[in-house]
This record gives sequence, structure tokens and C-alpha cells, in this order.
Amino acid sequence: MALEVVRIPVLSDNYVWLMHDDVSGETVVVDPAVADPVLNVAAERGWTITQIWNTHWHGDHVGGNAAIRDATGCRITGPAAEADKIATLDRTVTEGDVVRIGAHSAMVKAVPAHTTGHIAYHMEGDDILFIGDTLFAMGCGRLFEGTAAQMFANMQWLATLSDETTVYCAHEYTQSNGRFALVAEPDNEAIRTRMEHVDAARAQGEATVPTTIGLERATNVFLRAKDAEHLGQLRAAKDAS
Repeated sequence: MALEVVRIPVLSDNYVWLMHDDVSGETVVVDPAVADPVLNVAAERGWTITQIWNTHWHGDHVGGNAAIRDATGCRITGPAAEADKIATLDRTVTEGDVVRIGAHSAMVKAVPAHTTGHIAYHMEGDDILFIGDTLFAMGCGRLFEGTAAQMFANMQWLATLSDETTVYCAHEYTQSNGRFALVAEPDNEAIRTRMEHVDAARAQGEATVPTTIGLERATNVFLRAKDAEHLGQLRAAKDAS
């Protein structure tokens, strides 16, 4: 049986991801902003949380770490470069390290820009990517601690992944990103068509993520940026919009 990934909406626009491997019985939480909704969903499904994977130090990604570990005894993994900001880490990882859930493995990839030590977990064999706040549906993360050049390098890496890769990002920003994309690329029919679906989904209160690399390749203006300068211009314009 393939891995099962469950979306848990929390706070105003965050998503926590709960991934379960039926063979090993392991369950991983990715970026728990809070604890109780995550523990409740796991309990409802009869899953035992064994690990937490953090992508970066922001409170809406690590806020539930301690309470989930207290309740389950799980092991917490996160970026070595931000270990001084995430007090709950049991294991620190850097680019090239591997984490596992049962027989499934994820390669750690450094994707600095939103934060200095931001990482992603790429499960190439399963076409799964947990990207935190680096890539969003039709958007990218704000450059809080890094540079446009770093974010452009991240986009270049993302563009090498298979179209089938499912991208699990941490926020419901699609509608806002799409409205900006329509201004940035007004002649892009793929963006226009996608936004029709996004607007309809949001009107019904439905989520618009996860997304895929193929969909982002066609509609994400940051992934489509020509160079670092262009990406920086786009990011500045989005920040001001």
C-alpha cells in the first residue's frame, strides 16, 4: 500500500501534513504548528505518531513539537542550521542526509531563502515533496532571511523534478498568489484556467493544495522566472500587492 498523506488545516491558513505507512505502522507529522488537531486526527485513524519532520524554525511550523512528543514519545528531526532556534530537535540534518518512514526514504535538500536553514524532504521514489514555505501553489515564500539568488536557485532545483511530484506546502495562499500571477503573466491561459478552479474551490471552502511540479511549471511565475533579478522583482511586487 502506498503512503497515505492527510491534510490538517490549522490556525488561519496553515496546513500540517500527517503521513502514514501502513506496512511499518509509522506515522510522520510534517511542520506541526499546533498539537491538538494533529493528535486528534491520528487518534481518529488509529495511527501512532513516531516522527516529526520540521522544514524550518518559524513558530507556525514547530509550535506543536513539544506537546506531540510529550504525548507520543516521537522523534523530532529538523535543520541543523536552525538547531539553535528549534529547542525540541532530537536529530539534525543537512543536505544529502536521509530520513525514513518504514521502507520509504526522503532526501534532505537545503532550500535557503525564506529562512537561512530551510530544508525540504524529497521522497523521489514516491513522487512526494514536503517543501514548507519555499514553494506555494503559484507562489514562493517571502525572502525573510535570504536572497532572491537563493530562491532562484531553489526554483531551478524544483524545475528538475518530475511533473508528477506532489508538492505539500504549508499554507493556503493559492488564491492570492493566483491573482498576482494573472497580473504578472496576463496572457498565460494556464493561469487563467487554473484560477477558475481555485476560485470555485475556495468559494466552497475547499483546499487547493497539494499541488504538483507539472502544474507549477505551467502557472507559477516564480518557478518560471528568467533569472534571480527577475524573481526578486516579482517577489518585491507581490510583497507590495
